[in-house]
Amino acid sequence: MIKGKPFVKWAGGKRQIIDKLKKYIPDEFDTYYEPFVGGGALLFELSPKKAVINDSNKELMNVYECIKDEKKFEAMCRELNHHETEHSEEYYYKIRNLDRDKKKFNKLIDYKRAARTIYLNKACFNGLYRVNSKNEFNVPFGKKNKVNTYEGQNLGIICGYLNYNDVKLLSVDFEEAVKDAKKGDFIYFDPPYDSDTSIFNSYTENGFGKEEQKRLAKVFKELSDRGCYVMLSNHNTTLVNELYKNFNIHVIEAKRNINSNGKKRGKVEEVIITNFENKRGFEEEI
Repeated sequence: MIKGKPFVKWAGGKRQIIDKLKKYIPDEFDTYYEPFVGGGALLFELSPKKAVINDSNKELMNVYECIKDEKKFEAMCRELNHHETEHSEEYYYKIRNLDRDKKKFNKLIDYKRAARTIYLNKACFNGLYRVNSKNEFNVPFGKKNKVNTYEGQNLGIICGYLNYNDVKLLSVDFEEAVKDAKKGDFIYFDPPYDSDTSIFNSYTENGFGKEEQKRLAKVFKELSDRGCYVMLSNHNTTLVNELYKNFNIHVIEAKRNINSNGKKRGKVEEVIITNFENKRGFEEEI
């Protein structure tokens, strides 16, 4: 089976550690939940027949909705072709600034909003998605003379996957997204990462701080008590180790590709935390 791959570059994307993640997947599970789906690397890799995917970033989830709807999908691709043709620094800022007028932006048809999200992701500096406190996209121009916004075959594969399987799309709080999870279901949490110093986490206007990390750990435990299989990715920080000390903490090495300072991109320690043991899993030596 040909599998889809992420259609946007997303901070914390899992493509480069996908093989490490797969070692910790339960052998069997019922419904797959991914409350912080982002670019969907693990979702597409597993391609579960029944899934509930969610992200609090409404613009991102609107893209998923448009890819799923064949008519909107075609209209979105036509719009992306237009963006590619018109692409320039001046045009980039014109498209970026559409969300400054909230009344007008909220009336923008969904497939045009979806195309805007993908175009900005491909044309902005370093593929970073960041918004300010007013929920306005504020990443500067990426200085590319030409952009390729999408691969038609890949989006077609994703469209097929979303349509021919039972995949529910949500854009709510992560706790709300997993409220119906039951024994035997598998939940994968890939939240904005914690840091012992500071961290970029402005994927939405509300951010994701220490208190949210603590609330997430509480939800993780509740799901575990419910009989769900639960897995979580995060940085190997003091807080994360404390919050999940009663679970299985596997330390892995990963690469960080999105950072405004190029010198800070490189290998970092991450953790994969599970509430279950898997014969495929192993402790990786750093």
